[in-house]
Amino acid sequence: MTEVVALKKAHPEHIHAVNDEYIDWLMEAVVRNRFLPCPDPDSVFVGDGNFQAVGAEFLGHFIRRGGLLPEHRVLDIGSGIGRMAVPLTQYLDPAKGTYRGIDPVAGGINWCQQKITSVYPNFEFRYMDIAHSLYNPKGAIDGLFLKLPFEDRSFDFVIMTSVVTHLPDEEVSVYLREVARVLAPGGRLFMTAFEVDTVAAENPQKKRDTRLGFQRYDNGPCWFVPELPPLAAVGFDDGFLEQALIKAGLSVSTKSHGHWRGVSADHYQDIFIAGAGGGR
Repeated sequence: MTEVVALKKAHPEHIHAVNDEYIDWLMEAVVRNRFLPCPDPDSVFVGDGNFQAVGAEFLGHFIRRGGLLPEHRVLDIGSGIGRMAVPLTQYLDPAKGTYRGIDPVAGGINWCQQKITSVYPNFEFRYMDIAHSLYNPKGAIDGLFLKLPFEDRSFDFVIMTSVVTHLPDEEVSVYLREVARVLAPGGRLFMTAFEVDTVAAENPQKKRDTRLGFQRYDNGPCWFVPELPPLAAVGFDDGFLEQALIKAGLSVSTKSHGHWRGVSADHYQDIFIAGAGGGR
């Protein structure tokens, strides 16, 4: 059974009827639809697993756990090569719902513009030249001074899947402050991460993902994998991300641990869901 920690009662505006049969059908349709855009496997630069299946899985999580609605205005930070965007084309209302994706990898943005925006005009992708030692080492924008190119309160749903898993703690705080700024009242952030609590740190290698032998770095909250470049996989101390979300002005509602740590769960990374309007 998935370990889920409910941190705050959901706001009434987030409570809506979820048709599980429809969501199951939609996820299956995304996986089986051979006409949906799908990049060449050699061009997928982040994440592993089947492109369509992983995207369909997250679509289900966005709706069931995050309360995503067809008419929402969606921002995808770290949109990559469209793994989250493609399934969302089958869910967001083309007349009311919108999607904006940003990423520091020009190749991914170009592919999404050519293959997704050309067919789904309510989906837009923007390249941001953010410096990152792995994905954009010559980037001009220091992540510590990130400013998202969007107006205040302009999104209902913000996605950060596998983003903070590649950021140092100082930059995580900057990103979260920007998320709080662009989220509309009642909006929600859906974020995945690696939280290195006692279970994750001590679980036997036979249970935990053997690729993620996290070790603490100095006295800070970050944990890195010694065999990998520092930002290839970043874990954080238990409680750090919750406090960072709260300090940014977001209200944490749910934390759900993933099966990377060796526990039973229907998702790999740990999931955090937070709403606009926390204690700033």
